[in-house]
Amino acid sequence: MQNDKLNLAVNAINNNQVVGIPTETVYGIGVNPYSQEAVNKIFELKGRDGDKPLSILVSSYHDLQKLEIVSTIPEIVELYWPGPLTIVVETTKEFADGVGTKNPFSIGIRVPDNELAINLLKITGPLAVTSANRSGEDDITSNTQAEEIFGANVAEYLEGSSVHGSGSTIIDFRVEGGEILREGPLKWPPSYC
Repeated sequence: MQNDKLNLAVNAINNNQVVGIPTETVYGIGVNPYSQEAVNKIFELKGRDGDKPLSILVSSYHDLQKLEIVSTIPEIVELYWPGPLTIVVETTKEFADGVGTKNPFSIGIRVPDNELAINLLKITGPLAVTSANRSGEDDITSNTQAEEIFGANVAEYLEGSSVHGSGSTIIDFRVEGGEILREGPLKWPPSYC
C-alpha cells in the first residue's frame, strides 16, 4: 500500500503536480524544482508572495555534491542530517523562478528525518518544498490536515505527521561561520563546536 502511494507520488512529481510530504518539522508540499509550471502551482495554492523563495529537500548529505555548491559547508552539518536543519548556500545550479534566489544563485537545503520522504527523494531527486498551509496561517502537522486545506489540488498525500510541529533551524552558510536566520528545534551552534 505504502509503495503504491509512493509510486503515485513519483508519477505526480513527474507530471508537474504537487505532492504532500511528511517531515519531522511540519507537513509539507513539494514539486519538481526545475519545473516552472509546478513551482507556480505551489505559489498559487498557498497564496505565497513571490519574494519568499522555496527551499529544497534532498535525500542525504551526499546529494549536496550534485548541486554545484560554492559555499563552504562545515562537515558538522552531516551530523545533523537527517534533521531539522536547513542550510542556505550559494550554488551555480539554476532552478525554476521562486526556488532559491538569483544573482547570485542561492538555495536553502534540508534532509528531512522521515523515512517515507527520504524514499521519495531517492527516486525523484531534490524537491522544492514549503509548509502545507496557506500563507500567514498556522503550520500543520499531518496529511489529514493538509488534505482538509488543499483537497484535490494536491495530487497525492503521503501519510505521516510531524514530531516538532515547527519549522527547521535555518543557518546561512553564505556568511563565513554561518549566521542563524531562524531558530528552530535544533540549537545552533552546537555546544561542542
